[in-house]
Amino acid sequence: MANIKSAIKRIKVNQTKNNLNKSKRSELKTYIRRLNEAIDENKIDEARELLKSVDKKLKKAADKNIIHKNSAARQISRLSKKINKKANEAV
Repeated sequence: MANIKSAIKRIKVNQTKNNLNKSKRSELKTYIRRLNEAIDENKIDEARELLKSVDKKLKKAADKNIIHKNSAARQISRLSKKINKKANEAV
């Protein structure tokens, strides 16, 4: 355990931020899971609406360094690709 006051504070701040980031990552996973479930159930319109919110949340998380910028872009790309593929199959 740290002895210096600033180091003790730094540890507390890091723990707080770590917990917040963990909850945000968990929230992202939940939204992505809901989106994938909508795609699997052929609810294309619902999936497109969910994609908008997932896109916004992923970009916001990337801006705040919760996830990497390229990781967010890759996930958005794959999800939109998946929706478009499913939509084309339905037609």
